[in-house]
Amino acid sequence: MAQCGMLRDYRFTNAAEDIRGSKLYGLNDEKLGKIDDVIFDHASGSIRYVVVDTGGWLSSKKFIVPAERLRCSAEHKDDFAVDLDKTQVEKFPPYNEKDLESDQQWADYEGKYRSKWEAKPVMHRAETDRNITPTTKQMQGNSPSARAADSTAGSTGAGAFEQGGFAASTNTVEISHSAVGIGPRWDTFQNRLRERRKEVINTGSGQTGAETYRKAG
Repeated sequence: MAQCGMLRDYRFTNAAEDIRGSKLYGLNDEKLGKIDDVIFDHASGSIRYVVVDTGGWLSSKKFIVPAERLRCSAEHKDDFAVDLDKTQVEKFPPYNEKDLESDQQWADYEGKYRSKWEAKPVMHRAETDRNITPTTKQMQGNSPSARAADSTAGSTGAGAFEQGGFAASTNTVEISHSAVGIGPRWDTFQNRLRERRKEVINTGSGQTGAETYRKAG
């Protein structure tokens, strides 16, 4: 059995606790789409990624965002935000949910996906949502040496860029699978998923045992 899976048609008894259907906003409050599903770890029930349905503006229709990159939207109640724009999303390798059926295929996809974050990461200071990656506008007119100096200014050591899995002194990217501080709605949803993890997995593999939850909501 694959190590990760999706909720698909599984529904919880309290639909209000389900984050699916929530909108996702990017930089400058640009709407990127809505959360269509989540990808979670079968062993722990922890959410690794959200699957975003773009509504058609993206050629592959959907893309994924690491859970720990999300935050609650300050402008839109019950919705979420991420420091990405459409141009950055278009550079991600096309998402195909069938890759989840094979651990090897999914690992290959994650490797390609991580490389895009590594190529142009959106970094944050630890314990904050502050974006410290220079925008295109900020970078225009700056020399490479000046941009390098700006990107490291105020650094407090090796842990300065640890949030999101990025380290300024390394060439590798580790996407953390621990999403904390997103908000109470997220926490409630993830707790329900952990509680019903086995039922979700059984339902996804064609087994019974969660019919009341599948039809609820």
